[in-house]
Amino acid sequence: MENISEVEKLESLKSFQSTIRKTEKALAQMTVKGANTTLVKKRLNAFNIGLAMLENVWNQKPYHYTNEELEAARKVLIGLLPSIENIYTKSKAGSPQRTLLERRIESLELAIHAIDELAEH
Repeated sequence: MENISEVEKLESLKSFQSTIRKTEKALAQMTVKGANTTLVKKRLNAFNIGLAMLENVWNQKPYHYTNEELEAARKVLIGLLPSIENIYTKSKAGSPQRTLLERRIESLELAIHAIDELAEH
């Protein structure tokens, strides 16, 4: 994780923040409609943990998650990658959506890597 540029770090953090905002909006809408929110809550928690891990590794921000929570978040983030990569493959080259998806994939992979590194220590 040492070879990540400041620009990549900033883009990854922004990507997670954007994903969290979008997921919070989706959760609020689903709650109003009375829909099942279990999956969205799990994803939102995983995104928050992923962001916290990147902030911990890059900015030495403390985090308050247990090993069990980290492992659960890791599984959720890994589970999201195939569907995001599939959408990326179908997106048009050079489009804003493709750029957003590239950043999202990279940020998820970096967060998974950060969790893996913490598990080793």
